[in-house]
Parts: sequence; C-alpha cells; structure tokens
Amino acid sequence: MISVPIRDMSGGECGTYTFDPADVSDSICKQLLHDAVVMYRSNRRVGEVQTKSRGMVAGSTRKLFKQKGTGRARAGSIRTPVRRGGGHAFGKLPRDFYYRMPKKAVRKAMRMALLSKFEDSQAVVVKQWECPEIRTKQIVGFLQSVGLSGQTVLLATEGVDRNVHRS
Repeated sequence: MISVPIRDMSGGECGTYTFDPADVSDSICKQLLHDAVVMYRSNRRVGEVQTKSRGMVAGSTRKLFKQKGTGRARAGSIRTPVRRGGGHAFGKLPRDFYYRMPKKAVRKAMRMALLSKFEDSQAVVVKQWECPEIRTKQIVGFLQSVGLSGQTVLLATEGVDRNVHRS
C-alpha cells in the first residue's frame, strides 16, 4: 500500500490517501518508460534542415571547357561539389521524425510513470482546489507552500475547471 499525504490550499496536511499500487500499474518497466519518452521527444522534432545539392545551386549547367586539348583535367559543371560555391554531394533533406507506439503501451507507460512518482514521494494530492477567480497568485502561493515552486508541475483536476486552467 502507498500512503500519500493530502494537502489543503495553504500547504498543510489534512489526512492521508492510501491506495494499492496494483490499481495503477503492476510493475515499472524502465524500457517501456524510456521508449515512451524517446517517442514523445522525437515527435516534437521539426526536422526542417536542408542544404542545396548541385541541382539546386544557382549557376549555369554548361561545360566549363572542352574535354580534350587544353592540357587540364576534364571538368563538367561549375556547381559540382568539388568546386567552391558548388552544392553538397549528399546534402541533408527535410525529414519527419514522427512515429507511434501502440496506444496500450503508451497508456501503460503513463501509469508506470505515475506509480513511480507516487513511490518516490514526488506526487501531491490536494484536498480541494479553491479557485473562485482567475488569479495566478493563488496557484503560485500554493506551489510555494507545498515546495514545488520553480519545478515543472502537472496539475490534474476532476473534470474541467476553467479558473484553475487559466490561472
């Protein structure tokens, strides 16, 4: 059984919440968590890098000089990758880094992450959100009283509370 203290808006403890970890997830698989994080981060990548190849670089396509009789090495286009101002031989192209894991695997990874937070005492249960108006100061005051100021925080509410969302 995992026991988590219940806090009120002032940051004081007003009870404990006890639950069975098997209700959230049966175990924590680090590999599945890693795969979910890598998928999330790769899906956020934009991948808009691009360099110009010899066909994209501005310039004439005529042969620089005739093939024989000049005593020089044979040469074709002025935009070949060997020459200054030429295109890249194997230039980078835009790429889509998006991929998907199965939905059940993503849901299971989310449950494992929540269980890990509860086991490490990094999760806080709040008795009741009292946010009658849209005020950021109330939320900031609560986070400071609990000791979570300056950290990334996930707020999960029952239903949609517009005031909490906008605060």
